[in-house]
Amino acid sequence: MARLRMGEGILRRKPIERIEETEAGEGTGLERSLGLWQLTAIGVGGIIGAGIFTLAGTVANGTAGPAVLVSFLVAGVASAAAALSYAEFAGLIPKAGSAYTYGYAVLGEFAGWFIGWDLLLEYTAIVAVVAIGISGYFSFLVGEMGADLPNWMLGAPGTGDGHRVDLFAAVLCLLIAYLLNLGIRNAARFEMVVVVLKVLVVLLVIAVGVFHIDTANYNPFFPYGVGGAFTGAATVFFAVFGYDAMSTAAEESKDAQRHMPKAILYSLAISMVLYVAACLVLTGMQDYKDIDKESGFSTAFKSVGLGGLADVIAVGAIIGILTVMFTFMLGVTRVWFSMSRDGLLPRWFAKTHPTRHVPTRVTWIVGFASAAIAGFLPIGEAAELTNIGILLAFVVVCTAVIVLRYRQPDLPRTFRTPWMPVVPALGVGFSIWLITYLQWQTWVRFAVWFAIGTVIYFGYSYKRSALAER
Repeated sequence: MARLRMGEGILRRKPIERIEETEAGEGTGLERSLGLWQLTAIGVGGIIGAGIFTLAGTVANGTAGPAVLVSFLVAGVASAAAALSYAEFAGLIPKAGSAYTYGYAVLGEFAGWFIGWDLLLEYTAIVAVVAIGISGYFSFLVGEMGADLPNWMLGAPGTGDGHRVDLFAAVLCLLIAYLLNLGIRNAARFEMVVVVLKVLVVLLVIAVGVFHIDTANYNPFFPYGVGGAFTGAATVFFAVFGYDAMSTAAEESKDAQRHMPKAILYSLAISMVLYVAACLVLTGMQDYKDIDKESGFSTAFKSVGLGGLADVIAVGAIIGILTVMFTFMLGVTRVWFSMSRDGLLPRWFAKTHPTRHVPTRVTWIVGFASAAIAGFLPIGEAAELTNIGILLAFVVVCTAVIVLRYRQPDLPRTFRTPWMPVVPALGVGFSIWLITYLQWQTWVRFAVWFAIGTVIYFGYSYKRSALAER
C-alpha cells in the first residue's frame, strides 16, 4: 500500500484547468510588463551570442571544420521541432518555469522535478560558458590595445601559463545578477537596446566578410567526417535554444497566451538565418585549422588586414554576448522561483522584492554560482555541463505535448503544434540522437547531479510540495 501511495505521489499533476496565471509566492509576485518584441528580443538575445562569436570557431577548428554549418542546421532542425511544442505550451500554460511547469502539469511531479532540477544546473553553466566566451574577446581586445594584464587573472587554472582565475568572466556573472535585480522592466529595456546592437554587429560581419571569402577554405568540407558535423551539432545545440529560457518569463508577459508562441518562433527564425550566414563567412575567410577557438571572427578579420574592424567585432561580441547571460540567468532564476513556490524547494527562495517584483535571493545565489564556474573551469568543461539537460528537457516537452493533445484535446490553445504527432516526435528523436554524441564525462556529471536531486526530492520535496499539502 505504501508503494502504491508513493507511485501515486510522484505522478500527481497540476490540474491545467485550475492553474492560475499568477500565484502568490512569499512576496508580491512577478510583474507583467513584457510585450511581444521585448520577449522576442530576450529570445534572440539568448540564441545569438556565444554560438556565433565563440562556439562557431571552437567547433570549426577541432570538431567539424567548414561543416560547422551543418552542425548548426542539424541543431536548428531539432530545436525547431521542440520550439513548436514549446509554443503550444507557452500559449496554454502562461506560467513561470517553462519545461519544468509543462512536465509537472502533464507527466507528473517527479518528471517536473527531474527537469527543473536539471535546468538549475544547465542554465547556470550556460551563463558561465558565455561569460568565459566574452572573456576571450576581452583578452583579444586588451592585447590589441597593447595592455599587459597579469596572467593570474586571464583564465581558469590549467588554461594557460600562470592562470589562476578568469576574473573578468566571474565579475560579468555578478554584474548580470545585479542588472536582473533592478527589476524586469528596466532589465528588459537594456536587453532590447543591446540585442539591436548585437544584430547590427552580426550583419556588419556578414556584409563585410562575404567579400573576403576564399572558396578553397571550404575544401575539405567534412575534414572530420560526417560524424564530426553531428558531434558539433551536439556541442552547439545550446546556442540555438534561447527561447526555452525566454519562455520562463511567461508570468512577466503582458499577454503571454498570444505573445509567447509568436516570440518563440520569431526569435528562432531570426537567429537561424544569421547563424547560417555567419558560419559561411567565418569558414570561408580562414582555413578551419587557423580559426581561433575563443575569438574566431576578430582573428579572421585581422588575418585579412581588417584589424580595425576586428576590434569593433570584439567590442560588439563583448556587449552582445551579455544578452545570452541575461536570458539564461533570467531563466534559471524563474525556474528556481517556480519550484520553490510549488514547495519542491524551500519557499524561502520564492521571496520577491516588494517594489521590484523579482526573486532577489535566487538571483544572487545563481550569480555567485555561475561566477565560480566561470572563474575556475575551462570553457570546454563548463560547456559539457550544459547540453544533456536541455536535450532531455526537449524530450519531456515534446512528449508532453503529444500526451496532452490526446488526453485533453479540447483545451483552449492559442497555438497548436502542426503535423501532430510527427513534429514533436521528430523533436524527441533528434534530441535523443544528439544525446548519443555527448562525451561519457557529461553522462557521469549528469548522473551525479541527478542522484543528488533524487535524494533531495524524496527527502524533502515529496512531502512538502504544494500538491502533497492539499
